[in-house]
Amino acid sequence: MVRAVLWLVGLFGVAVAAALFAAGNPGTVTLFWPPYRIDVSLNLVLLVLLGAFVLSHMALGALSTLAGIPGQARRWRLLQKERLVQTALVDTLAHLMAGRYVRARKAAQYAIDMHTRADAKDPAQGRSLRMEAVLHLLAAEGAHAVQDNALRDNHFQQAMVLLDTPEVSATQEGFFLRAAHWSLDDHDAPAAAHWLERLPQGASRRTAALRLRFRVARMQGQNSVALETVRLLIKHRAMSASTGTSISQALALEILLAGQDTKQIQSAWNSLEAQERNLPDVAIGMARHWLSKGGDGIRARGWLLPVWERMHKDPQALTSLQRSRLVRTLEGSMAAPLEPPELAWVARIEQTQLAAARDPLLQYLAGVMCMRLSLWGKAQHLLRQCVAISQEPDIKRDAQRALEQIAQRRDTP
Repeated sequence: MVRAVLWLVGLFGVAVAAALFAAGNPGTVTLFWPPYRIDVSLNLVLLVLLGAFVLSHMALGALSTLAGIPGQARRWRLLQKERLVQTALVDTLAHLMAGRYVRARKAAQYAIDMHTRADAKDPAQGRSLRMEAVLHLLAAEGAHAVQDNALRDNHFQQAMVLLDTPEVSATQEGFFLRAAHWSLDDHDAPAAAHWLERLPQGASRRTAALRLRFRVARMQGQNSVALETVRLLIKHRAMSASTGTSISQALALEILLAGQDTKQIQSAWNSLEAQERNLPDVAIGMARHWLSKGGDGIRARGWLLPVWERMHKDPQALTSLQRSRLVRTLEGSMAAPLEPPELAWVARIEQTQLAAARDPLLQYLAGVMCMRLSLWGKAQHLLRQCVAISQEPDIKRDAQRALEQIAQRRDTP
């Protein structure tokens, strides 16, 4: 509003100045054209010159507009084509999200046809190679969803040809990730690994790439690579702590159980991180496998120590199955006749058993330990209590068998 008032005041000022100049201007312009002489006032000459300038400017503008009509028509056609391509692109994405893969593929193909339609005077004008490559990728995605692998590969090859251009090379990471995903769906782990290897260093550590790498490693049976990938996923918060712990535990057990001798088992154990070694199932599984391959019980009990301390501090920290397996594994580690008993473990077991005097598992383990130390009376007392209150058939059977061994030994002169 203020601007309009200022313009109006300015126009009034210009009009007043022009009126004052014209009213008091006695100047005359004389034109000689022998034998004629024309006298014209200066005001009229200035008015004519101003009118001529305005008419010339309007004429030049009209000619410029007339000459630019073909270019405007070309730009309008390109704009219309661009709008059609964008509409088809949006339709393709909407159909993909809705699960209408055939429609998505057709919409992508229509967008490709519209995008690559050549202009009569300038075939290269209006074409974006990046847009074209993305459209081919979306068409390949729709074809992959309906298991039309031939059409998928055809579109993907056309997109890969465009990747060699500088305009499209910046988006190649997405193409490699999609190719790896398709290869995994086809159960072709080597091909998926090939596409993942082509990713740059930074892109290979992204969440999407790590998830695919984990699937490839599992499919190829590379548990060490899978475990390292899970660690990265947990670090980047791309996997919940509970899920990551569960998967890490399963992978660590598979790596440990793959060892065929004590040297391989020790090497696999050293490759694990501290938090993975302290997982109850991993430590117990490691000790059981170690003992089954002829390993010494002292080292096995050393691996079981963190799990035992956790159970001692909080009896509910371990499940009943884990507690049973822990006791059984400790029993197995004490079975070697030539190994002397460890006083530290004797104290630990006795302390924990006294803290939970009605626990049949701890009574059984303490009874077995007393047998190992030739404390027959105390062993017999603990095992009898275990038989009386135990609800586990295996523990009760083994306790009765141990009592029979004690009785036979006592009857022997």
